[in-house]
Amino acid sequence: MNRARHLRPRVAVIFTGGTISMTVDSAAGGAVPTLAGAELLALAPGIEGIAEIVAIDRGRTPASHFSFADVLAIGGAINAALADPGLAGVVVVQGTDTLEETAFGWDLCHADSRPVVVTGAMRNASEPGWDGPANLRAAVRVAAHPAARGAGVLVVLGGRVIAADDVAKHHSSALDAFVSRGGRPLGRVGERGVTLRPRGPRRHVHPAPTVAGGPVEIVVAALETDGRALDRAIAGGARGVVVAATGSGNTHPDLLRAATDAMAAGIPVALASRTGAGPVGPFYAFPGGGATWQRAGALMAGSLTPVQARVALVFGLGAGLETGELRALLADPA
Repeated sequence: MNRARHLRPRVAVIFTGGTISMTVDSAAGGAVPTLAGAELLALAPGIEGIAEIVAIDRGRTPASHFSFADVLAIGGAINAALADPGLAGVVVVQGTDTLEETAFGWDLCHADSRPVVVTGAMRNASEPGWDGPANLRAAVRVAAHPAARGAGVLVVLGGRVIAADDVAKHHSSALDAFVSRGGRPLGRVGERGVTLRPRGPRRHVHPAPTVAGGPVEIVVAALETDGRALDRAIAGGARGVVVAATGSGNTHPDLLRAATDAMAAGIPVALASRTGAGPVGPFYAFPGGGATWQRAGALMAGSLTPVQARVALVFGLGAGLETGELRALLADPA
């Protein structure tokens, strides 16, 4: 029995809070953080048979409260855990509100071959069908699996394994809220095991930032959105801007005018699509079309969502990257 325990892979689990750690407080009128990491592990029967768990409890913070400094601090905790050469991988447990941003941020900085798996829950512990224990077991299973080595940061919820740069939360409350924007998850995980295909090339920030750059604002292009919102962002102190464009990268021409003024002043402006899937590109050449944005010098964010493009720009600026390096960072990897 001791030998079997010794042969189990070791996985560090970093607990940060989120819906998975919450129960309903009738006096407060809703779910609030209550469960610590040790309590969550005790409520996930069978997890000790998957791996030897190294629990790291960082409190119970709703993901909507996270700052970039928090994301970098948790990244530091990931790196500290991976200093143990006997560790198979790391799981980060957090709220789902900003998971597609945090996971992508850690992926940009993750250079170790061992996987980091991010998970949480869509239902709190007071609700019927609480998905927390199953997601926690699944995340540990993936983190311990040899096929996950070299895959960077992965997201595991609802039985899906999704690359951090491909993940999207497409529903506010459904159990299957997290999907692959490309249409096909990297793999599946269940009580019977893990199926995982190789992941393609990833973006990297080098050197990894120790502080966040910015601030970086997002300006959403919509009906009658001209350049005034971007002008206000610059006047308010933004050191970078992401434009969430319509379609494949199209906006009102005055929004491009404001972006051109900002870029002339040395402030990088990235162009992403607000649609949630598919790349921006030089497909339309009318004033404000994607081709005119590219010619003006905007950083084309490829298939990244606006919130992910913002993370890349914040981390790139924090790392001191120049314009050409930022351009390469945001572009879809070949």
